[in-house]
Amino acid sequence: MRIFLFFLLILIPLLTTQCGSENGTESAERHAGRTVQPTHEIQILNEQQDQTVTRVRVALAQTEQERSAGLMDVRQMPFDTGMYFIFDEEAPRSFWMANTPLSLDILFVNREHRIVRIHTRTVPFSERQIRSELPAMYTLEVNAGFVSEYDIREGMYVRLSEAD
Repeated sequence: MRIFLFFLLILIPLLTTQCGSENGTESAERHAGRTVQPTHEIQILNEQQDQTVTRVRVALAQTEQERSAGLMDVRQMPFDTGMYFIFDEEAPRSFWMANTPLSLDILFVNREHRIVRIHTRTVPFSERQIRSELPAMYTLEVNAGFVSEYDIREGMYVRLSEAD
C-alpha cells in the first residue's frame, strides 16, 4: 500500500505538468521535429555534364540564420529530399552534426557547381568538424546512403532549378 501511495504521489505531479498549457498537437509537433519544405530541385550531372544521374528536391539555406539551423532537429526526411546551402563567396567550409539526429551525406560544391568533396554517413549529434578541404560555395546535405545509391562521385556537377 505504501508503494502504491508513493507512486501515486510521484505520478500525479508528473501528469499534471505534462498537461500544462500546451495542447496535444503542439506537443506532438515539437517531438516530431522540424520538417523540410523543398522549393527547388538539384540535378546531379555526370563529369561531362551531359547526363543526369539523379535529382533531389531541396530547401534552400541562403541566410546566416537558415544556414545555422540547417537540418538540426529534422528527425525524418524523404530519401529524395535535402538542403542546399548557398554562401556569398567560395571558401573552405566546415559543418558539424550537433543537434542533427539524421545521418547525412554531405557534398561540397565549388563556384563552377562541381562537387569537390563528399562525406558519407555522418554521425548524428557529432561535434566533429566535417571539412570541405577545398574552397566551396555550396553544400548539399542529403540522407545517408543517397550518394552510394546513385554512385555520386567527386568531379560530378550540380544544377539548381525551381521545383515543378
